Amino acid sequence: MSTDEFAAQWQAWKAERERGLADPVGWLALVSLDWLTEEPTAYPGLPGLWWQDADAAYVDPAGGELAHDGATITEVTRFELVPSGAGTRVVAGSVEVEVARRGGYLIRVHDPAAEVLAAFRGVPAYEPDPAWVLRGVYEPFDEPRPTTVGAVVAGLTHVYTAPGVIRFTVDGAEHTLTAFNGKKGGFSVLFTDATSGVTTYAANRSLEVPDPDEDGTVVLDFNRAVNLPCAFTAYATCPLPPEGNQLPFPVEAGEKTPYEQEALAH
Repeated sequence: MSTDEFAAQWQAWKAERERGLADPVGWLALVSLDWLTEEPTAYPGLPGLWWQDADAAYVDPAGGELAHDGATITEVTRFELVPSGAGTRVVAGSVEVEVARRGGYLIRVHDPAAEVLAAFRGVPAYEPDPAWVLRGVYEPFDEPRPTTVGAVVAGLTHVYTAPGVIRFTVDGAEHTLTAFNGKKGGFSVLFTDATSGVTTYAANRSLEVPDPDEDGTVVLDFNRAVNLPCAFTAYATCPLPPEGNQLPFPVEAGEKTPYEQEALAH
């Protein structure tokens, strides 16, 4: 593949990535986060009463207009979700209320009128460089390992399944990254490197790695390393990289610190 073709493919990927971030009810549309308690509670600007117990979250429409999965909520509705897994959405007028389980249950409001969303102008990134497309080897564990990691929210942890590790070499030195299961197959790798907190977001970046070849070979295209939602909003509970996923060299590829965070830093 020529350099121009490589750059064109990366530009197309970046455009699609930024279209996703600009989703009117996506991560940039978050305007609040509240942790539910066992007491049914009304939250400002939202209809209904919201609470949790040890197993699930609940909402009582209490005469308000709410909908879930396309159906109007007319009675107390229960949401039992997987810890650290995908949430579910309740529609309340023009906003969507995400219910998620992060230790306890929380609700987050996604508002198409969010200021962060209105101000979004793309994500700064390093210029695409084929030199940052590396080959590695995936080594599965005998059994997938539940792996606990920290979070950008103090005191919170996440537990993910690590099926194995990826080994690769940079400048003659071998490095190992713990891999989690990807959302659409393959693997998801959380990492920091020597650019973290300098030109890239301090807490982490994420890299999606396709399924390995039959001989275990995988491709790590660091040009497609992306920021997690916590780089853009204070209302995210993103995981931190697992122990050992702190690369000692600068990965000068992929997304940089978002413009909004750069402005705050200066």
